[in-house]
Amino acid sequence: MQTIYNVTMGIIITGIGILMFFNESFGLNLAEKFGDPLMIDLFGGLCVVYGIFRLYRGLKKED
Repeated sequence: MQTIYNVTMGIIITGIGILMFFNESFGLNLAEKFGDPLMIDLFGGLCVVYGIFRLYRGLKKED
C-alpha cells in the first residue's frame, strides 16, 4: 500500500513541478497572479526533485 501511495504522490508532485515550469504554455500566467517568476521556477524545481525522490522511494526494491 505504501508503494502505491509513494508512486501516486510522486507522479502528482512531479506533474505540479512541470506545470510550474511551463505555466505560460498552459495559459496559466502565474507570474501575473503571484508576482516573481523566479520563485515560481524555484518552487517548480523543488516539486520536480521531491517528486522524483518519492518515485524512487516507491519503486526501489526492499531487501
